[in-house]
Amino acid sequence: MRLLTLLAVATVALAAPAHAAGDKLDAVHHTSDGFYWDFSPFGKVELPRLFLVRRDGALTLDAFWWNGSSSAVASGRYAIDTHHGDEAGEVEAAPAGTARVEEDGHVVDLHEATAEQIAGEGAVHTEEAAPYDAPLMAIGGEIVADFSITRHLLFAWFGIAILLLIFLPMAGRYRRGVGRTSAPRGVLQNMMETLVVYVRDEIAKPNLGAKHERYLPYLLTVFFFILVCNLLGLVPFGATATANITTTAVLAVITFIITQVAGTKDYWLHILWPPGVPAFVKPILVPIEIMGLFTKPFALAVRLFANMTAGHLVILNLLGLIFIIGGSFGSAAGYGTSLPALFLTVFVYALELLVVFIQAYVFTVLSALFIGMATAEHEHDHDHAQDHGVTHHDRALQQSTPLVNGDASAKEHGRTVGTEAAMA
Repeated sequence: MRLLTLLAVATVALAAPAHAAGDKLDAVHHTSDGFYWDFSPFGKVELPRLFLVRRDGALTLDAFWWNGSSSAVASGRYAIDTHHGDEAGEVEAAPAGTARVEEDGHVVDLHEATAEQIAGEGAVHTEEAAPYDAPLMAIGGEIVADFSITRHLLFAWFGIAILLLIFLPMAGRYRRGVGRTSAPRGVLQNMMETLVVYVRDEIAKPNLGAKHERYLPYLLTVFFFILVCNLLGLVPFGATATANITTTAVLAVITFIITQVAGTKDYWLHILWPPGVPAFVKPILVPIEIMGLFTKPFALAVRLFANMTAGHLVILNLLGLIFIIGGSFGSAAGYGTSLPALFLTVFVYALELLVVFIQAYVFTVLSALFIGMATAEHEHDHDHAQDHGVTHHDRALQQSTPLVNGDASAKEHGRTVGTEAAMA
């Protein structure tokens, strides 16, 4: 009820004024990363900017902790690389490596421009773009690396901090025996215990078997990190760290490294010289298997990134219908559109809450599946397997996905994984 009230007030309050003020709702820009924390319509808070810069052959670290981008421009050492309008009103992009500074009618190269030229009357760069929302370039130097804090990075840190605040006290309880020699106590510990047991019994054990304890810490870490980051994206004024391809790519690379390091002899033999396959087919099959090593983590990264980004885009575009219709047909039409758009937004928001848990589950279960297929060991040799037309990899797949192969014992344990093909 509170969510409905807040959304109703927000949509009715912003429907007509947004168009009157000439504001534009850019859904893609709103979900992308940036060097500020967006509290619209109340304003924005600029995050710290840190640059490793080469000037006169020497490397220096410039740090601007408060009002990062604006402070960097105000220092005279950085300028905004933006557009410049001529007398005819046309806008053209600045050439690469140039600032929006004119000296006797010519554009001055940023690497050669002085602070006086940037701050002179001919400077137009600060009038056409907000510092926090525009790329910066070093004056009289070159930015070697940008270590600035972005809002996605900030919320990734928030996610880590929340996990530490939750699980460090829980670890202390387990060391004292609460939850081991006695039942878990409190709502939080019981709730976390439920999720931990679920990941262990429904994800780790079915895919990794006897080796599940070795990889369970990683699976729990990645599951809870993704879950918390996804949930933070649904909080007002929040941002979704997992809607950044860099974040999901790092998680996928970690899964890739663990999978390859844990790979057994059978795993690598299946990839580099597949058993039970005619010799003339192997030169074709081996490159495909090698490509498969990289397509799996690529799919992991893109799936999580795309799903989390798409949900926010749908919500923002539904709200954007209010402004579009209000701008095209008048304020009355905008107010009339706000009610159905509100209910559709709440419905998609509920779906997004479900997707938050599903995507954490999918990433974890596929990571466990890939690791389980790489670590599977077998007692029989390859000749015996080939005589029966079954390779070691086939048996590894059967062990890691028993429901697909009709394993009744897995059904008794409530097997719910092995869904890679359905979720690809």
